[in-house]
Amino acid sequence: MNTLATKLNDSVTLYFREGRSDKVYQCAVEPAGNGKFSVTFAYGRRGSTLNTGTKTSNPVGYDEAKRIFDRLVQEKMAKGYTSGPDRTPYCGGNADKQPSGLLPQLLNPIDESEIQALIDDHHYCAQEKFDGRRMLLRKQGLVFEGINRKGLIVALPDSVLQAFSRISDDCVLDGESIGDVFHAFDLLELNGTDLRTSAYRDRLTALMNLLASVQQRVIRFTETAYTQEQKSRLFTKLRTAGKEGIVFKRLNAPYTPGRPNSGGPQFKYKFCATLSAVVSKVNAQRSVEIRLLGKDGWQSASNVTVPVNEAIPSVGEVVEVRYLYAFPESRSLHQPVFLGKRTDVEHHECMASQLKFKPVEEP
Repeated sequence: MNTLATKLNDSVTLYFREGRSDKVYQCAVEPAGNGKFSVTFAYGRRGSTLNTGTKTSNPVGYDEAKRIFDRLVQEKMAKGYTSGPDRTPYCGGNADKQPSGLLPQLLNPIDESEIQALIDDHHYCAQEKFDGRRMLLRKQGLVFEGINRKGLIVALPDSVLQAFSRISDDCVLDGESIGDVFHAFDLLELNGTDLRTSAYRDRLTALMNLLASVQQRVIRFTETAYTQEQKSRLFTKLRTAGKEGIVFKRLNAPYTPGRPNSGGPQFKYKFCATLSAVVSKVNAQRSVEIRLLGKDGWQSASNVTVPVNEAIPSVGEVVEVRYLYAFPESRSLHQPVFLGKRTDVEHHECMASQLKFKPVEEP
């Protein structure tokens, strides 16, 4: 059993900085008398008066208070909070799912009507949009880490780890992980040099040279089309092959973490409609009901059958679904297909704005 001195050290101050957000969150296990404890918290903008509260309306035993405290810390870390103002990771608990201090650059979606202009624009290159998991790879000496789209450290597939260990240079790669293969499409750091401010064409060249310096087939340089003819050919090839989509990236742009509110230097267009949704109900016969967040709150989107080779998700988990289109009247999905769980997507990201509706037929 922990001593009282140890219990009094159960407190943490966490920070979150991204764009204009600069927030602080404090949490502590505090003695409440008679061998009982309370879990208190405070939150708000850094430098301002913090809002305060408690997670225990009635004091509880230490083990229960510590469980509540640990859960709160884990929830905040999953949202990108760290224990230092300079984004130093919080080091409590297991190393897996700890904040890395890095975030990927995310793409904004575009309509098909915008495709041709980007194909014709020589300032943009084109690449395949992969149907996998976004991941950063970081090598520092003998430490190899995977980092998901939320900036959390995650495990690497063994094949990727083995291939990455053959690279002698310290580096940070950006790409998409699909099974045992990692498709690399950006290089952010190389031997202590930050390349984020460099033009994308220069980062691509450095990435190609880095991957060409080692013998391995798992970390692959992403095919990139530069000319109008190459981009048009790539677009046709990807669509004909039933691939997920195509992305366009401005060649002179730096690397900026996060997703711009609008516009930006990188765009994506999906040939197949997909969305992330929250499981609201587990039905009989391997089916779940999913919901999306709209302007009037959460709304049901559809029922989705879970394949026999997939574990049935629990209520509250986020899942990825592919579908043909959504009906404008009911906003339900036509021919939804369960793709798997998404541990790197938050509930608030499961917006109804992801829906692509059935085109209205002209009379």
